[in-house]
Amino acid sequence: MSDILRQPAEVTWKTELDALAAHDDAPKPEGWALSPQATLTYLLGGAAKDGTEITPKYVGQRRLMETAVATLATDRALLLLGVPGTAKSWVSEHLAAAIAGDSTLVVQCTAGTDENQVRYGWNYAQLLAHGPSTEALVPTPLYRAMDGGKLCRLEELTRMGSDVQDTLITVLSEKMMPIPELNSAVYANRGFNIIATANNRDKGVNELSSALKRRFNVVVLPLPDDIDEEVQIVTKRVSDMAESLQLAVPKNAAAEVMRVVTIFRELRDGRTLDGKTALKAPSGTLSTAEAIAVMVGGLSQAAYFTNGTLDVDGLAPNILGAVVKDPVQDKTVLAEYLETVVKKRRDYADYYSVLSEML
Repeated sequence: MSDILRQPAEVTWKTELDALAAHDDAPKPEGWALSPQATLTYLLGGAAKDGTEITPKYVGQRRLMETAVATLATDRALLLLGVPGTAKSWVSEHLAAAIAGDSTLVVQCTAGTDENQVRYGWNYAQLLAHGPSTEALVPTPLYRAMDGGKLCRLEELTRMGSDVQDTLITVLSEKMMPIPELNSAVYANRGFNIIATANNRDKGVNELSSALKRRFNVVVLPLPDDIDEEVQIVTKRVSDMAESLQLAVPKNAAAEVMRVVTIFRELRDGRTLDGKTALKAPSGTLSTAEAIAVMVGGLSQAAYFTNGTLDVDGLAPNILGAVVKDPVQDKTVLAEYLETVVKKRRDYADYYSVLSEML
């Protein structure tokens, strides 16, 4: 096993990608490693022509992935939009791995991201010694994606300042990036495109300008439609992460996933699953990603502190941390939920007891 904590998607799923590529005789856009049909199989799961099983990377609506793949086959960029925890970054990474064979050209957008981190920077020792030159220029992931005909991923685009966001307009419309210091430009090679992710439910969001929005095709990734789908997603991701972290998955993990996901869905939706009881919703999103984090935290505690026993004692602190973001409002919401809903469920008696005690 590799000492690297987390390999890029194209390394982790290399066997699947190679199997799809070896028998991929469908038409593919220039610069693509896989055809759009093979890319969709890689994302949604299935089987390669040689019989290799392709595990699903995204569990959800097929047409959303079809639209995402089709968009990247055109000259329009792709914007994956959704609340936190809807697998935007996960889908972005796997799209880049399947299409370009390289998911590592990433710009993580923050409030502190400036133009030099998006367009290009300079080696100031070279710049001072010899002036502006190609040797002094430091290419960014976007620059390298344009030059190499690959996909560039822009994570959390709306966290970046609006003035920096708009530096992308020329790249997206003209498929070139001016370098005025050298009186030249870098031109995008075939295969280049941008996958951006964004959400509008978080603090520190900078709205995209109308000019920039027009250059993206937006695909909205929703939260899972039903509890069975969400349980399937959480179970699969927890299993993958447990294998990566060398954590054992106890036999009762599936039952605990169901209980954790039920609690999260009811609090998130503001009503019980049967629709009979209205609930107050906490301030956080309680996304699928947070349910996964709760389960992985519980597995870690089980592995190192309770001899492999996964129970509510290990899960409750993680649930509390996910639900209670506001120490006043959210504690009240959770306490009311425990008294009006959880207390009445016999199979949740341990959750009621431990969580009530912790509150």
